[in-house]
Amino acid sequence: MKFLLLLSAIGLCWAQYSPHTEQGRTSIVHLFEWRWADIAEECERYLAPKGFGGVQVSPPNENLVVTSPSRPWWERYQPISYKLCTRSGNETEFRDMVTRCNNVGVRIYVDAVINHMCSETAGSGTSSTCGSYFNAQNREFPGVPYSAWDFNDAKCTSASGGIETYNDAAQVIDLGGEAVSSNEYYENGRVTEFKYGAKLGTVIRKLDGEKMAYLKNWGEGWGFMPSDRALAFVDNHDNQRGHGAGGTTILTFWDARMYKMAVGFMLAHPYGLTRVMSSYSWDRYYENGDDVNNWMGPPNDDGVTKEVTINEDTTCGNGWVCEHRWRQIRNMVAFRNVVDGQAFTNWWDNDSNQVAFGRGNKGFIVFNNDDWSLSTTLQTGLPEGTYCDVISGDKVDGYCTGTQVYVSSDGTAQFSISNSAEDPFIAIHVEAKL
Repeated sequence: MKFLLLLSAIGLCWAQYSPHTEQGRTSIVHLFEWRWADIAEECERYLAPKGFGGVQVSPPNENLVVTSPSRPWWERYQPISYKLCTRSGNETEFRDMVTRCNNVGVRIYVDAVINHMCSETAGSGTSSTCGSYFNAQNREFPGVPYSAWDFNDAKCTSASGGIETYNDAAQVIDLGGEAVSSNEYYENGRVTEFKYGAKLGTVIRKLDGEKMAYLKNWGEGWGFMPSDRALAFVDNHDNQRGHGAGGTTILTFWDARMYKMAVGFMLAHPYGLTRVMSSYSWDRYYENGDDVNNWMGPPNDDGVTKEVTINEDTTCGNGWVCEHRWRQIRNMVAFRNVVDGQAFTNWWDNDSNQVAFGRGNKGFIVFNNDDWSLSTTLQTGLPEGTYCDVISGDKVDGYCTGTQVYVSSDGTAQFSISNSAEDPFIAIHVEAKL
C-alpha cells in the first residue's frame, strides 16, 4: 500500500524509554543548522508554549570549513576537535541556549559526531571553525588531541582503504580511515565532549560515526549516568543517505500534503518519542551537472548563517522553512500531548489508503490517501459534542477556524474528506471540543 510505503519512507520516528522531556511533552524538533541564539529565542517564544519537549541541534563541535562545494550541510559532520564553536555560534551562545531552553522546559539534544574525524582528503592547515590546526592525511588533530595511533586505518576492506560507495553497508559501517580507535579514548574517558555536554545540561541525541560495534559499557566508561540527564541514541547519518538527510526541499502541493499526512500519522501513533524536522529552503537547481540539493548549507551571507526571522503570519523568513510552525504539524504535536498514555483503538481502513484510528477516549484521526473521496461514519470513542478539526483550523475563544466535527452520544461521527483537499486528513481531540 502506498500509504504504508510513505510512512516507512519518512524515517522520522524513533523510540526511547526515558527521553527526559518534561511530563506531558512528547515530541522534539530538529532545528537543523539553526544558530544557538535563534534556538534560545524559539524555545521561549514558541516551542515551550506549543508543548514541544526538546530540540535536536546540529553538531556543536569544531568542524572543517568546506569550500568546495561551498559550505555544505555535511561540513558539520567533519570534526576537527570538540571545541564548541561552529557557524551556529560559540560556547557562550551554546551555554546561553541550553540554559534558556531548560528554563522553559525544553531540553537540548546534541547531535554528537564521534568515532571519526574529517576525511583524509581535507588536507592540512587551520581551515576550521575554531582555527585549530589539523593534518588529516597524517591523522593529526592536536585540538583533541588525536594522532595516527588512535585510528583504525586497516579496518576498511575496500581496495583504497576508504569509502568507495555508500551503497556498500560494510564500507559505510567501517567508515574507512576516518574511524577512531575505541580502545584508547572511549574506555578511559578521554573523549570529553559527552561529559562536557552533560555538564552543560544537554542530552546526547545521536552518536554519529561507526555502528559502535566496539563500544561496551559506554555509559559507565564515559562517566555519566541517568542522573546527569545525558542519554544516547545510536544512529549513523551515512546510513540514512537517500532518506532526505540534510535540509528540506521546496515541496510541491502534492509533496507537502503527503509530508504533512505522514508526520500527522507519526504524531498520532503511540510509538516512542517523535521528532519533527525543521530546516531551510533548498532552491532546486543544478551546478556543473550536480544537484545542489545534495549538499546545500543553511541560508547565509558569505558563509555567515542568517538569522531566523519571524513573519507577521508566524511563518519564518530569511530562507528558513520552519515546518514545526505549520498549523498541521504544531497542532498534531499538541494532539500527541493530549492523547499521551491512551491506548491505540478503533482502527478502520477501506482495504486501500483510507485509514482511521483513535487514542482511547481522547483523540481520533482520519486519513484519505486514495484517489477518490472518503465519506463514512466511524466510531471515534470520544465523548459527545462538537469538535474543531485541528488540521484545517484552530480552536480560538471557543470557536473553530476550520472544519467542525459532531460526535454523537454513541461516539460515532460522520467524516467527509475530498481526495483533492489541501490536507486530506482530520484530527480531533478532547481539548479541541467546542
